[in-house]
Amino acid sequence: MARRSAPLLRRLVSASSFPPAPQPLGGVLARRTVTYMPRPGDGAPRAVTLIPGDGIGPLVTGAVRQVMEAMHAPVYFETYDVHGDMPTVPPAVIDSIRRNKVCIKGGLATPVGGGVSSLNMQLRKELDLYASLVHCSNLPGLPTRHQGVDIVVIRENTEGEYSGLEHEVVPGVVESLKVITKFCSERIAKYAFEYAYLNNRKKVTAVHKANIMKLADGLFLESCREVASKYPGIQYNEMIVDNCSMQLVSKPEQFDVMVTPNLYGNLVANTAAGIVGGTGIMPGGNVGQDYAVFEQGASAGNVGNENIVEQKKANPVALLLSSAMMLRHLQFPSFADRLETAVKRVVAEGTHRTKDLGGTSTTQEVTDAVIASLD
Repeated sequence: MARRSAPLLRRLVSASSFPPAPQPLGGVLARRTVTYMPRPGDGAPRAVTLIPGDGIGPLVTGAVRQVMEAMHAPVYFETYDVHGDMPTVPPAVIDSIRRNKVCIKGGLATPVGGGVSSLNMQLRKELDLYASLVHCSNLPGLPTRHQGVDIVVIRENTEGEYSGLEHEVVPGVVESLKVITKFCSERIAKYAFEYAYLNNRKKVTAVHKANIMKLADGLFLESCREVASKYPGIQYNEMIVDNCSMQLVSKPEQFDVMVTPNLYGNLVANTAAGIVGGTGIMPGGNVGQDYAVFEQGASAGNVGNENIVEQKKANPVALLLSSAMMLRHLQFPSFADRLETAVKRVVAEGTHRTKDLGGTSTTQEVTDAVIASLD
């Protein structure tokens, strides 16, 4: 039976029965199409809350709008005018984020001193955005002191020194409380290890100061160790924050995923940003169980100075890459890939760069170049 069937089988599997094999295009084998099967309705446009913010915020969020429109991304924006000197985040903005579950924002200026609460902190606490994620990596074609850097900083976002618990005990004496809880420490550690596991990362480093703050940072370390024991395939180590700072600027390629309490994470992320090209290229986001807010990853300079605003030369790269993170979060990976590829191509070509990257381009010129580079 098998011998009699052989001629028939040969005819069935002949070249005419199948599409031709992919041919090389420009010396590169054409990519085989992979079918993505969304759930019914996944392709419907998604509403996203947009907060332009202060300083350079309207410039860089405007760039995001233009690029999204140019590539016909399945998102549309609900825009709200919010500024850092407001006493609170307007309830309508909170309602919009709760409804849409996703927000992208420019920087909100936080007044120094004066007892004015940070609206960034208000958003994180109100929406329980407990994990801040900043991706610090070298961009192709951008020369920096260190190469091979690919660090993800995951920072606890709701407690620690940012708890906002301060009072004046007696005139001239202020007490500021650092709060560390088992619950928050465990869930940020779980998030870090889960991120490492799902993204094929090899190592998680816990950053601490438990040699001095033995109870507070000691509790954070204890929680990280307990979670680490459940992920035997991921290497785990610990580093005191001052040593970490030195190691970060001398040998940053040793780090993979870093998990930190609130204040240390802010310092580590901004330091890592400086190592790979500055705050203008660092994407980031804040995520909780139900909601996510995407913004420039490193806080230093996220509002910019007046000269940059007046000359309209703010760097939109960081927020464009953050919006690519947002598209992946919304399960639109092909749009995220297109955007990320276009941004990296523009940076690598070097013709259109803002002043912080050694160029003279305006925000609009960089935006136009990204749009022109979209596949």
